[in-house]
Amino acid sequence: MSNVLNIARSITGQAWQWRHADVDARDPGFQPDDLVTQLLMARGVPRNDLERHRDPTIRGFMPDPSIFRDMDLAAERLADAVVAQEPVTVYGDYDVDGATSAALLIRLFRSLGLATGHYIPDRLMEGYGPSGEALVRIGEGGSKLIVTVDCGAMAYDALAQARSAGLEVIVVDHHKCASELPAAFALVNPNRLDETDDAASHGHLAAVGVAFLLGAAIIRTLRARSYFVNRPEPRLMELLDLVALGTVADVAQLKGLNRAFVAQGLKIMSARRNIGMAALIQASRLTRAPICSDLGFALGPRINAGGRVGKSDLGVRLLTTEDAVEAQAIAIELDRLNEERRAIEGVVQEQAEAMIAAQHNRAVALLAGKGWHPGVIGIVAGRIKEKTGKPSIVVAVDETGTGKGSGRSIPGVDLGAAIIAAKDSGLLEAGGGHAMAAGLTVRVQQIEALADWLDERLAADVARASGNKALLIDAIVTPRGLNPVFVDAMESAGPYGMGWPGPRVATGPVRIVKCDVVGKDHVRAIVAGDDGQSFKAMAFRQGESALGQQLLHGERGRKYWLAGRAKTDDWGATPKAELHIDDAAFAD
Repeated sequence: MSNVLNIARSITGQAWQWRHADVDARDPGFQPDDLVTQLLMARGVPRNDLERHRDPTIRGFMPDPSIFRDMDLAAERLADAVVAQEPVTVYGDYDVDGATSAALLIRLFRSLGLATGHYIPDRLMEGYGPSGEALVRIGEGGSKLIVTVDCGAMAYDALAQARSAGLEVIVVDHHKCASELPAAFALVNPNRLDETDDAASHGHLAAVGVAFLLGAAIIRTLRARSYFVNRPEPRLMELLDLVALGTVADVAQLKGLNRAFVAQGLKIMSARRNIGMAALIQASRLTRAPICSDLGFALGPRINAGGRVGKSDLGVRLLTTEDAVEAQAIAIELDRLNEERRAIEGVVQEQAEAMIAAQHNRAVALLAGKGWHPGVIGIVAGRIKEKTGKPSIVVAVDETGTGKGSGRSIPGVDLGAAIIAAKDSGLLEAGGGHAMAAGLTVRVQQIEALADWLDERLAADVARASGNKALLIDAIVTPRGLNPVFVDAMESAGPYGMGWPGPRVATGPVRIVKCDVVGKDHVRAIVAGDDGQSFKAMAFRQGESALGQQLLHGERGRKYWLAGRAKTDDWGATPKAELHIDDAAFAD
């Protein structure tokens, strides 16, 4: 494959290569629609399927829920509960996917007239997933039917204890499954090993997406029973704002149905019909309609903050309340907790980064510290992954010598499968996850052995993934062509996220007019092209990197090619395009 602009080695040491076919926005015959077609095809869309992907709709991508094992069994049982007005409790995880999954089912059941409670375990006191003790307590409280969301796929002991107590548990999950399944009444999970190919092709769904499909199956079942002859049918599509938030915040791949979920969910979210969602948007200080990145960087972290450093059920309460005063109070509290989380995270991240040097020969960066707050280790693991380019696991060790770990992976390395295998090998007390993220419990004496084991198992995968690394470019544009119209054309092929990468453009040659550091280690530059056009460029968290240092202190007057994401800055009276820099290369 030819290198873009003949750049074989950039300032960060990468070759620039085309993501797909050559696209040059400087061509006089170039039209924005041509770019959208190339962006879609570069993300794997066949030419004969372009129209469906230009405007991803639920109807265009929705599968028949019955293709998933146990889906009809779960839907029939829950329909029975609706008809008999049998109380149900939704048991959710404490993260955004868990909160939105629980909120979706609670809102649906309530609209069907069904009394529905919720239980969200405390991250520090109870840990991840259902516990037998909690399930039994729920049953003793009068709810013999429990639905777990975003957890339960590996909860063997807990579900066995629940069954012994006469409880029926329906598991709605998306995490990796083992060949042996726990003792659930029904287990709906596209990542079951016994799924058909059609169902398994939806393994990228977040739990909230699986919950949406269950909701569709329940409504269809009740419709077949003529339940809605004298009652209004719930408008499941109005819950897509929850699906969009959970999908993006869980870093699920935005392809196929997930992309439709997010595209349509953002439209629902902009109407702000969910009182709690509207309060969350306000607390996040968003004055415009939320966009995809807001879900991951503004709304999601605030919901997560409750589970990380506050009360674990705040997110569910916010997203299910019909009281505007309560919604505002919870949203304000989550905003405060998010600031507290940031401070705690900063301390742990600084200490973890100080340990990276000792990990440079490892395929997986495994960092552990006593006293680290387990509520922030997942975020720190993501930061370490970005800094090292390797799968990273951060472990918080408590005073008893038990470590709670959270890991984040890189494309091409299935961390969840490795953690499950490590548990099966006796290295972990608990563990699970999916390809890009995993959680674990490990004794401090086993941490070094776990690091060795992961190094041996994943070294080849990491080397392969790292060896294939190149900076992928979607288009070249002149500095003058970097304008809001061009940005809008690129954004129309979104929403972008994991598995549907945001388009990267190359532009130049430019010279640096002004450059400084702003905020926490962010590099800001004003650059000017040979065509007389100038624009702002940002390199986030790059102040101390080779790229940031070159931009800050390189020879003035020297020309560069820049590569990154084109964005529209709409803070001023007139929108202007800017570039979020990923890389740079010398142009002379």
